[in-house]
Amino acid sequence: MSQFLNKIKELAKENKKTIVLPEATDIRTLQATEEIIRDDLANVILVGNKEEIIKLAKGLEISGATILDPSSYEKLDEMVEVLVEVRKSKGLTKEEAYELLKNPLYFGVTLVKMELADGMVAGAVNTTADVLRPSLQIIKTAPGTKVVSSFFLMIVPNCEYGNDGVFAFSDCALNQSPNAEQLASIAVDTAKSYKALTKDEPVVAMLSHSTMGSAAHPDVDKVVEATEIAKEMGKEFKIDGELQLDAAIVPTVGKLKAPKSDVAGNANVLIFPDIDAANIGYKLVQRFAKAEAIGPITQGIAKPVNDLSRGCSASDIVSVTALTALQAQ
Repeated sequence: MSQFLNKIKELAKENKKTIVLPEATDIRTLQATEEIIRDDLANVILVGNKEEIIKLAKGLEISGATILDPSSYEKLDEMVEVLVEVRKSKGLTKEEAYELLKNPLYFGVTLVKMELADGMVAGAVNTTADVLRPSLQIIKTAPGTKVVSSFFLMIVPNCEYGNDGVFAFSDCALNQSPNAEQLASIAVDTAKSYKALTKDEPVVAMLSHSTMGSAAHPDVDKVVEATEIAKEMGKEFKIDGELQLDAAIVPTVGKLKAPKSDVAGNANVLIFPDIDAANIGYKLVQRFAKAEAIGPITQGIAKPVNDLSRGCSASDIVSVTALTALQAQ
């Protein structure tokens, strides 16, 4: 385990939060639950039939987890009232609310909405759309949020670049082709998240196939515009672009290609122009450099809900749970 991940876990322990893991019929979730409880990272709520979960968890020590069954939960009527109130503009009926709460994702999100839990982690079984839909419907976006986005914390071993190899890559999972204003919001939100989670200063590079006008194309124009908007929105942060990847992180290349930039050669927050570049980029680094890729971490929802990759391991769930607990602090 990396030193950085140890730091995250220690910070999570300092102010322990309650995290819902609604995919309790998946063995990886149960394995993660054992580790989270053993390491005292968070209080865990599992959602589902208690007998079925205990049977599936045979050989695992999960007795410290709270197991809530949507069909018999004592506060189910209160949850229904909350759902009906939140979705009244859509005409949600009590009967429909009871039906929705049979879904562990809606049940988990409603627990977070009611402050019976501090955050939720799911996606080992469910798609990103399925995880985020109830979150956006019930918890809704944080004040001032222009676009809900995501990022990966990339921890690259033996890396001389960034913050000792710790980077944020965004947006790798949610926004297919953000426009300039959306890209600017993603940049500023990721800078805030990076600072909150790492306690280090973000240095934000708006990535492109061009550096400071070396190529002409509408895609470059979008990044140039996004950079100007982001600098205005996030005046407290170092933000610059457009920058090629090498100019963003390699000091000698940054000095050569963008000598007037205080970001070039020093970036630790990398904002990709679209989801294709970002998703391919993080997976290349993860596989070729054997980097830890923690995420995707969601930003812009009023309370922390994070989506996992369906190819995740139990240790990935533990890491994202620790980060979710830290976000909740």
